[in-house]
Amino acid sequence: MKTYAAPFEKYVNLADARLGTRAIYVTDDWFAEVNRMLQPTPAVWKDGVYDDNGKWMDGWESRRKRFEGYDFAVLRLGVPGSIKGVDIDTSFFTGNFPPSASLEACFVEGGGDPDDSTAWSEVLPAVALQGNSHHLHAIDDERPWTHLRLNIYPDGGVARLRVYGIPYRDWSTANDETLDLAAALNGGRALACSDEHYGSMSNILNPGRAENMGGGWETARRRSPGFDWVIIALGHAGVIEEVLVDTLHYKGNYPDSCSIQAAYVKGGTDAQIETQSLFWRELLPSQKLQMNTEQRFSALNDLGPVTHVRLNIFPDGGVSRLRLFGKLAR
Repeated sequence: MKTYAAPFEKYVNLADARLGTRAIYVTDDWFAEVNRMLQPTPAVWKDGVYDDNGKWMDGWESRRKRFEGYDFAVLRLGVPGSIKGVDIDTSFFTGNFPPSASLEACFVEGGGDPDDSTAWSEVLPAVALQGNSHHLHAIDDERPWTHLRLNIYPDGGVARLRVYGIPYRDWSTANDETLDLAAALNGGRALACSDEHYGSMSNILNPGRAENMGGGWETARRRSPGFDWVIIALGHAGVIEEVLVDTLHYKGNYPDSCSIQAAYVKGGTDAQIETQSLFWRELLPSQKLQMNTEQRFSALNDLGPVTHVRLNIFPDGGVSRLRLFGKLAR
């Protein structure tokens, strides 16, 4: 089972470029382009690699500031969300990391971007940074945000910014349409799993199809009786009409079969929900799976509205994406 350095790391990384998060403004990124900081993969070091502006670095790096002020980057989140914690990662930045950083956020209605009249809220006061280190800070804030502003004092480089939280969607504007109720962009999130040795459980809810095996959820080879599973909280309660299980890229390591249990859960912590899931009713009976294939299942048991599902894979292996298509419960 994967061990997290901080409990909040199990949440969705709202600053993940795969969700559509991108920088819309940066004061300076002379040495390293700001959107490198949003890549999902760990930062790397390329020994002896230089470009026209200097040493190539995997992250965002500004020039040495020769006047007052500080550098900052404004990010538009691919999906709005509330923040549970951040990781300001300075991997491989040793003599060029910022001494400190802070994080601000705002919510812009209607899908626009902030302007000079936008009110920003401080969600992480200035914290000291060290070189070549992860800086994990818990944030207890229920407010949803659409944009972030990372401030670095006064200049320097950040390898990765991870912003862990819960995706948000205003469901009052949704029509009676079929939606992927589990999609991260619709507020779905992975709560717990039996194992995520090779790939994060949250990956299966990401938009699009995975670029490689690293973009899905894959467990270690099971050497004991049982099977692997992952629990998903839907973005909104709904009636699931069709399931898509995608094993793209998994060929010698796809699950032999799968099933899905589901329930309408009222209250309880994530840990309690994990225990309750043992007794959830069966939504999708056991189905054989194939390698490297999108597989759709519509012969589902009628459970009515549900809020959570548990995908069981037998006995182990990798799943690239899980889609749960249905309509909102009103």
